[in-house]
Amino acid sequence: MKKPICPNKECPCHGKGESENIVPHGFYNTKAGKRRRFGCLVCRKTFWSTIGTAYYRLQHPRSTFDEVAALSVDGVNKSAISRVKSIAWNTVHRWLERAATSCQIFTSSNTGVIDLRELQADEIRTFVGSKKTPVWIFAALDVWSRYWPATVVGKRSFKNTQELFRNVSLDVNPQYVPFIVTDGFDFYENAARNSFAKCLYAQVIKTRRKDRIVKVERRMVIGSEFQFEQALLESEDSETLNTSFIERLNLTIRQATAYLTRRTICFARCSDYLENQLEMFRCYYNFLRPHRALKFGNQIRTPAMQPGLSKRRFSFRDVFTFRFVLIILVRIESNLVIEKESWPQAA
Repeated sequence: MKKPICPNKECPCHGKGESENIVPHGFYNTKAGKRRRFGCLVCRKTFWSTIGTAYYRLQHPRSTFDEVAALSVDGVNKSAISRVKSIAWNTVHRWLERAATSCQIFTSSNTGVIDLRELQADEIRTFVGSKKTPVWIFAALDVWSRYWPATVVGKRSFKNTQELFRNVSLDVNPQYVPFIVTDGFDFYENAARNSFAKCLYAQVIKTRRKDRIVKVERRMVIGSEFQFEQALLESEDSETLNTSFIERLNLTIRQATAYLTRRTICFARCSDYLENQLEMFRCYYNFLRPHRALKFGNQIRTPAMQPGLSKRRFSFRDVFTFRFVLIILVRIESNLVIEKESWPQAA
């Protein structure tokens, strides 16, 4: 791995790409073996090679850290991970919090403008602490790419509904008019009107009796019947108004999140824990996990590869070393700026 820049913000060469001032400074011992240390010749500070990453001060092998994260996004709770990997529960909890932070940074840094064509949104009901404090998980899905652009955890209110749509609208190509389908929740219509300049919005309302669907009503709320017919005709996945794809995502979220398992003692004690777990799984779902519906020949793409946000399938090692890569990129960009300033000016 290349030598990083000095992490000391008070150092004159911090962020300036002066890699010649960074020299190897011995090793440090961990339970997993020796790790490299570096030193700065300017400020005389030393630092670990993993500084700025999720592996910083990690005493175990990095593969163990990756396996803990992989088990967590496969629906295994912290107590089970602790037993299987022979690691203390507090260590597993601390690792997952650190992994969630890295996943949030990776997702926010690799999210760009997408061509949103068909959007579905829905909510999942759960609780935090006790059943007396229910919370809702708002999720949205781009049907064409299976990309999961945003999620919000909180009360089932207009504020959270609008926050979900506004988070989605920030990364939408304005040339496309999104085709939005949700359930009959009242706040979706006003949230769609406030968040998108132009959109088609429809509702699918299901009536249940004794846990069985006895009636399905489809309403065209924003847009004409001709516009909906054109949207369905251009859709590669939907032949009629439906919420099937977001409901399938809800099932995937429930299966992959131990906090959402029904009749379990592993429910979330704090809303922050639930949000962190969802953010980590959203990163895994979008960038790491291949989707079977996105199979083209021998290649199975991830949801982020379909709209062009990534060119390959990432791994947890890529996610957890992303901050370190950013340091290297800052150094390269600084060198380019220095070279550009040294070019002769035109007369």
